[in-house]
Amino acid sequence: MVSAPDNSPPPSVGLFVTCLIDLFRPNVGFAAVKLLEKADCKVEVPRAQTCCGQPAYNNGDQHTTADIARQVIAAFESFDYVVAASGSCIGMIKEHYPRVLKDDPSWLDRAQRLAGRCHELTAFLVDVMQLQEVESSFAATATYHDSCSGLRELGIKQQPRALLSKVGGVTLKEMEDSEVCCGFGGTFCIKYPKISERMVSDKTANIVASEAECILGGDMGCLLNIAGRLKREGSPIKVYHVAEVLAGMANQSAIGDGKS
Repeated sequence: MVSAPDNSPPPSVGLFVTCLIDLFRPNVGFAAVKLLEKADCKVEVPRAQTCCGQPAYNNGDQHTTADIARQVIAAFESFDYVVAASGSCIGMIKEHYPRVLKDDPSWLDRAQRLAGRCHELTAFLVDVMQLQEVESSFAATATYHDSCSGLRELGIKQQPRALLSKVGGVTLKEMEDSEVCCGFGGTFCIKYPKISERMVSDKTANIVASEAECILGGDMGCLLNIAGRLKREGSPIKVYHVAEVLAGMANQSAIGDGKS
């Protein structure tokens, strides 16, 4: 990491926890805090934060989405940066809030200014903080799933892999079609369950074919979907959020084991 001048305060980071991390995998949130603090950031978790608004937005409820967007902006706009261990949530704030608030000039300006300071966790560590070393080990062969929002909205591809290359013991084996959707897609999996099931089955088949012991990714929606399918198929392959591995917090309770 490039060192800041001695008299410069550490950057303030507002951690957007996300609903799925909060409800299903708090360990990812703690891992994110650990990584950010190791990168010399001052981390806060605003208590006023709520959902990013994706469910409402994906179902065409523009009014509710706009209300949520205003609340999130107000909670986070005082920080130097906003970071989340989720490409989809940061993509919502960064890419879609300005569109939702385009007819409200005062809030549009605030949305645009906040958008410029929003980052997915691995991209923030690599591209902004220029993190060079990772103090963790994880003795396993892993493969990586590129989530749609992180990859296509935010261009996240090499950042998590660059960080994983610094983790002792990790062997990364790329699976076929790592960039193809897992079938979660928020409410897509509810509206089109048969299509979603086929897509995640194709994904798990590629994971198994990679001969990896575990699958890593950067979005809890994808990871919960994949973990559920692997469990139903009776696969022993473990599922972890990449932040857990990078922070040395990938314990034996993997995603989908029923423990956080």
